[in-house]
Amino acid sequence: MTKISDLPRDLTEEVLSRLPVTSMRAVRFTCKNWNSLSKDRSFRKKHLRGAISAAKKKQTKEFQVIMMIQYRVYLFSVNLLNPSIERIGKLISLDVEDRVDISKIFHCHGLLLCITKDISRLVVWNPYSGQTRWIQPRNSYHRLDRYALGYEEKKNSCRSYKILRFMDNYEGDNPPYLIREFEIYDLNSDSWKVVDVPPDWEIEYYHRGLSLKGNTYWFAQEKLPIFPLGRVVSDMADFLLCFDFTRERFGPRLPLPFHSFVEDTVTLSSVRDKQLAVLFQPCYASTVKIWISSKIEPNAVSWRKVFLAVDMKPLTGFQFDINAGSFFVDQKKKVAMVLDKDRFRSKLTRNIAYIIGKKGYFKKVDLGESTVPSCASLVCSYVPSSTQI
Repeated sequence: MTKISDLPRDLTEEVLSRLPVTSMRAVRFTCKNWNSLSKDRSFRKKHLRGAISAAKKKQTKEFQVIMMIQYRVYLFSVNLLNPSIERIGKLISLDVEDRVDISKIFHCHGLLLCITKDISRLVVWNPYSGQTRWIQPRNSYHRLDRYALGYEEKKNSCRSYKILRFMDNYEGDNPPYLIREFEIYDLNSDSWKVVDVPPDWEIEYYHRGLSLKGNTYWFAQEKLPIFPLGRVVSDMADFLLCFDFTRERFGPRLPLPFHSFVEDTVTLSSVRDKQLAVLFQPCYASTVKIWISSKIEPNAVSWRKVFLAVDMKPLTGFQFDINAGSFFVDQKKKVAMVLDKDRFRSKLTRNIAYIIGKKGYFKKVDLGESTVPSCASLVCSYVPSSTQI
C-alpha cells in the first residue's frame, strides 16, 4: 500500500504548499521527508507566497494577529465587525519547544523578540519556521530594560537584524544612583556593542516600542531632574522618538497630535506595517482618540485628522490601563480592538478584547481567564516570514 509520505516530491510539495501556516508544525512531525521538505528554501518561499496571498484576500473580512495572553503567544483570526476572535491553531511554539513563560513580545517583519517572565533571557523567534536564537547578555539583563527589534537594509536588499537594549533609571536611595546602559546586539555577528546615548528624554518601562519599516518608535517625554521627595510633576513635553537601526542612533523629537499628562493612556500600533497609529485616553476624560500617520520616517511624521473618537463613559466607564491598552486597527472598517482586563469586576479575572467604532459601535470578546492581573495582554499584526535567524 502506498503511503502519503511516499508520494513524488513535486506532488507532495504542491499539496503541502496549500496548507495554512498553523499546520506546518504537524507537517514537520509527520515524517522525516516532510520535515526536510518544510525546511527547504524553495518550498518555504512557495508556501509563504500562498499564505500571504490568502491572508490578503481574507483581510477584507479578517486579520491574522499574534496575541500574548497569560505569558503564552498565540495566533488568532480576528473579525472586528461580526465580531469574532478565534484561535486558529498553534505555531511551532516556544511554550511547546522550550517550556518558557513570555512576559513581553516585540514584532518585526515576521520575527518576534521575546522576553522571558523571569527577565533572565531573550530569544528571537520565527514562529513560521520554528527557529529560535537565544541571546546571551553582555553582562546581565534588568527588570527595567527597554527593548526593540529592527533591521538595517543593506544595498543587496538583505536585512541585518539587530536588538536595542537600554535602561536609564535611578535605583536605590540615600542617594539614588543612575544606571544608564545602551547597547546593540547584531544577529549577524552574534555580538553586543555599547552605544553612546546622552538622553534628554525619558521612556517609561511600560511603554512598548513599535517596529515599523525596520525602525522602532516610542512615546517619550522630557527628562526632568530629580526633585525633592514629595514633589510631583505631571505636565511635561511629550513626543514621538525613533531609533534608526541603520544609523544606530535616535532621531529628533517628532510631534504628536495631542498633549498628554503622566496618568494618561498612550499606546502605539501599526497599520498594515506601513503607518503608525496612536491611541490616547486622558485620565480626566472618557474619550478614546486614535490617529493614523500620513507619513512616518525616522526624522519626520505627519498626521491625518482623528481616525476614531469614542466616548467610553456609556460603554465601559473606565480608563484603559496605562500599562496595557495594546490595540489593533482595521482602517477600512474604522474600528479598533483594545486589550485590557474586565474592569467591571472587583477582581481582574478575565482578559477582554474591547471593540470600538463609530456611532456607538461596541462589542466585548472574552479571551479567557486572567490568573495574573499584572500580566497585560498584547496584540500585533502578523505576516509569516522565511527570514533565517
